[in-house]
Amino acid sequence: MEERRTGIQVISRAADILRTLRDEKNGLSLGQIATKVDLPRSTVQRIVGALVKEELVSISGGRNGIRLGPEIRSMADAAYVDTVALCRPYLEQLSEETGETIDLSRYHRSAMIFVDQVQGRHRLRAVSSVGEVFPLTTTANGLAALSIMSDQDVIEATEAECIVRRIDTSALIQKLNEIRSMGMAYDIDRHTVGISAVGFAFVDRFKVIHAISVPIPSSRYDEAHQKVEAALLSVQDAIVQLHE
Repeated sequence: MEERRTGIQVISRAADILRTLRDEKNGLSLGQIATKVDLPRSTVQRIVGALVKEELVSISGGRNGIRLGPEIRSMADAAYVDTVALCRPYLEQLSEETGETIDLSRYHRSAMIFVDQVQGRHRLRAVSSVGEVFPLTTTANGLAALSIMSDQDVIEATEAECIVRRIDTSALIQKLNEIRSMGMAYDIDRHTVGISAVGFAFVDRFKVIHAISVPIPSSRYDEAHQKVEAALLSVQDAIVQLHE
C-alpha cells in the first residue's frame, strides 16, 4: 500500500513539474522548478531525469534549459484531433443552417491556425486552407480568442503584432471588453477587403483556446450576418459545455 502511495505521489509531482514548464515558455533551471513546485532540488532532479528519458522533458544548454519535450507535443497534437472530431458535427450543422463556410481554428504562438473547415453552399463563398495562420488583432477568430484571455495575456500575445500594426494596446483592450459583453467578435473588411466574419471562442478540455468563425463575402454580409449570429449563438453554449 505504501509503495502504491509513493507511486501516486511521484506521478503527482511529475504532473506539477510538467504544468510548471507549460507555463514558462522560456524554460527553467532545476532550482527554479524546485522553488515553484516546493520540492527539494534533488527530488526534482530525479523526476526530471525520468521525464527526459520518456522525452516528456528536454534539456538544452543555458541556465534555463529545461523545457517540455517532443512527446508532450505529440500528445498535444492528438488532443487537437479530438477537439476537431468533437466540433465537426457542429460545424456541419452551422453550415447547413447558414449555407456559409464554417472554420475552426486554434490559438498557437500568438496566432490562429485553421484546423478544420466545412465549405458553404454559395457559389460566392470565403474559403481558407486548413493549416493557414491568421493574426489575432484583425480577424474575428483572433479577436474572439483574445476576448477570453486575461488582459495581461492579451498584452503578451499581441505585443509584436501591435508594434507592427501600430495598434494602441489600451484601445485593443477596450474593444475586447465590448466583445466580452456581446459574446461575438467581428471582422468587417479588416483582415481581407471583401471578406467579413463573425465568431466566438472557447477553451477545450486541454485548456487550448479555439474559435469557430464564419467568413462571409462582404457583398452578402448585411443580409446574412443576423442569421449567422443566431446560428452561432444556438450552438455556443453546447460547444462550451462539451469541453468542460
